[in-house]
Amino acid sequence: MASFRVALIDDHEIVARGFADLFATIPDVVVVATTDSVTNLLESSAAREGVDLVILDLRLSDGSTVSDNVDRLRANGTAVLAFTGGDDANLMRAAARGGVLGVVRKSEPTAVLLDAVARAAAGETVVSTEWAAALDGDPDLADAGLSPREREVLSLYAAGAKAPLVADRTGLSELTVVDYIRRVRSKYERVGRTASTKIDLYKRALEDGILPMPGQR
Repeated sequence: MASFRVALIDDHEIVARGFADLFATIPDVVVVATTDSVTNLLESSAAREGVDLVILDLRLSDGSTVSDNVDRLRANGTAVLAFTGGDDANLMRAAARGGVLGVVRKSEPTAVLLDAVARAAAGETVVSTEWAAALDGDPDLADAGLSPREREVLSLYAAGAKAPLVADRTGLSELTVVDYIRRVRSKYERVGRTASTKIDLYKRALEDGILPMPGQR
């Protein structure tokens, strides 16, 4: 199995110290960089060789914004996990809306962060309760205007069902299901809400109440 390449962006030296040692406990996860800004990471040799996941401090002292930082990292093909002191709900909302995998507080036990990275490395969806709380009731989420049928298809597909199973459960043809998913993606993109991956669609379904938030039934 190829190594899963992780980098940390945090301008607090005490956080960066020992970071690589912490992740040495996860097989096939390699810390390739620790730096204090997105610019420094993107200009590094690690970025040129490819970074699978960046753990990003939301409050950096270089004048950058959360939205810009997340956008730049995702445009570089890198997934982002927000790492925060958790004292600013607006920062967490900006990160969540930008498409981060999850939001982890720095006050959490290290096992929480390790678990999030391990799930990301395994290709699993990472949606933390902090991420869900940041988006719960967010008034700035634009309505994508999905039809009832589109919401039904999205609820099944985003929850993990593949197109043939969605077709079987809805009575639609598989081609029609694929077309519905394409239209759902297009509607979300039209209102500025990324929906290019299945994880993105899962998050959009959570945000709009189509699927229950983690911990709810």
